[in-house]
Amino acid sequence: MPHKRLIARLDIKGENVVKGFQMDGLRVVGSASEMARRYYEENIDEIFMIDVVASLFGREAMAKIIRQVTEECFVPMTVGGGIRSLEDADLLFRAGADKVAVNTAAVEDGTLLRRISGKYGSQATVLQLDSKTNAPGEWEVYTETGRTPTGLGVAGWVERAVELGVGEILVTSVDRDGTRSGLDLGLLNLVASSVEVPVIGSGGVGSI
Repeated sequence: MPHKRLIARLDIKGENVVKGFQMDGLRVVGSASEMARRYYEENIDEIFMIDVVASLFGREAMAKIIRQVTEECFVPMTVGGGIRSLEDADLLFRAGADKVAVNTAAVEDGTLLRRISGKYGSQATVLQLDSKTNAPGEWEVYTETGRTPTGLGVAGWVERAVELGVGEILVTSVDRDGTRSGLDLGLLNLVASSVEVPVIGSGGVGSI
């Protein structure tokens, strides 16, 4: 069996971690740096930080948080949210990110994935995939933190993303987010059977 990683996902707004229900109704649950340190002390394998309002607070605000966290937490750090150019990715890597995750900009311009992977490698290029169920056994790709439908089917999109250089996929079920009702195993199985890169499940985890 492949090694399984337990990853802490922290959705960031300003300097705080926020949590919502189906990616809506966000509420502050704690300091980003303090929560990251707590997870690190509890032996988390990796930390995934997503800036859910990057357009409001700017890239440098997120870079500052990454610098603070990487000074105290010595585990791989993946950062996503609002990455729309290679320059955005450059800033986050310089701040201490090991990997960057792209969603909206990748759908709008897939060549961004190729440019990031071309400079930093596929192991540092993550597809952030937010999805909702359209019908039993059918899932659609959403952007803008789960708000905007794209018309893209999940299987075709992840296959294309891997062709463009993605080395890992974070799959979030918007329907399950914040519900603690369990991961959408149908969605995860679809992605895992479509590509051969590591797949991370998110959205709905509520118990061991």
